[in-house]
This record gives sequence, structure tokens and C-alpha cells, in this order.
Amino acid sequence: MKDDRITVRFPAELRRRLKAAARRTGTRESDLVRGAVERQLAADDDTLTAYDHAKKAGLIGAVRGASRDLSTNPEHFEGFGTS
Repeated sequence: MKDDRITVRFPAELRRRLKAAARRTGTRESDLVRGAVERQLAADDDTLTAYDHAKKAGLIGAVRGASRDLSTNPEHFEGFGTS
């Protein structure tokens, strides 16, 4: 699989630190940046609530053509919770 390439601009001091870290660890700069982005995105996913995950997955929304009283009319609850 071919990787996509992007361009990122860094302030001079941050670029200096990135180069120094790459030399110190024997790692390519792009590998350090990729790892940092992956950790940030994973942390963002960890802070999402169950509601946020469901909304992001497209599981929450309006139902077209359904009764307007689905959550309040007892008729819709007949047999609910029984096996």
C-alpha cells in the first residue's frame, strides 16, 4: 500500500527539537511525527463518550416515517423487556 504524503510547517525551534530527537533515537523525523499524530488521534478517541462514538458512526439521528410518540406512547412498549 502506498503512503500519502503531506507537507507540514514547523517553527524553527520545533524543527530543531525534532531533528535532535531523531538523531538521539536513531529514528527518522517522519516516523516521530507519524507516531505523535497516531498517539494524539488515539487520545482523542479515548475522550469520546458512548454518545459521541454512536453519533460519529451514524447510529444517532431522525427516523423518517415513524410515529412521533415512540418514546412516550405505552403501546410501543408492549412486550418490551420480556424474553
